[in-house]
Amino acid sequence: MSVGIEGKVVVITGASSGLGAAAARHLADEGARVILAARRTERLQTLADEITESGGDALPVTTDVTDRDQVQALIDTAVEEFGRIDVMINNAGVMPASRLDRLNVDEWDQMIDVNVKGVLYGIAAVLPYMQEQESGHVINVASDAGHNVHPGEAVYAATKHAVRALSEGLRQEVKPYGVRTTIISPGAVESELPETISEEDMAEEMREVYEEHAISADSFARAVAFAIEQPEAVDVNEILYRPTSQNL
Repeated sequence: MSVGIEGKVVVITGASSGLGAAAARHLADEGARVILAARRTERLQTLADEITESGGDALPVTTDVTDRDQVQALIDTAVEEFGRIDVMINNAGVMPASRLDRLNVDEWDQMIDVNVKGVLYGIAAVLPYMQEQESGHVINVASDAGHNVHPGEAVYAATKHAVRALSEGLRQEVKPYGVRTTIISPGAVESELPETISEEDMAEEMREVYEEHAISADSFARAVAFAIEQPEAVDVNEILYRPTSQNL
């Protein structure tokens, strides 16, 4: 795997908005070939067209990360198109926060399916290719909620703690193959996550937090770029960052 970003093949899930879209634009500007994955085909195509018109290289692939076959097809398509895969960014996530006593069990299942199983499916699809290459970089997106738990966020926090545990296990296991791993845990960063909250009181509370503290999604893109562009001997294992004004 070459040093830097230029020429690297990067797959990004949850690329149709927010953190994923910002990362795609930034990495494409730095010369990466980006494969954009999300469920919203039109938004993916619009982003791919924007990147291409700016001189970048982008391929949209409609993907639901809760479907293992679709995730496998995504990675297979990337390798067929570009011959290899250098970076996998498991970014897709949802945050329908609510107190446990409201028993929103379907939303618990959704968070587990997207935030945990979606990451596992990404790892399962990409790992054989990276083992064969004896190089690669898996970036899993957690959250500051993976470090702290607050009322109403128990299940969401649990999924992000799980992402961190999975990532650390992966880090230890892939050392023989020269594969790097990074966890990125953002605090309040501009995204559509608050819009996934169905409980109106929780949604209003989260909107207030984001309106007061949220920083640009470009902050995430810069964190991703920092981890990727390090020399091969440097493995940036975790980045936890928050807005300067955020106290929790």
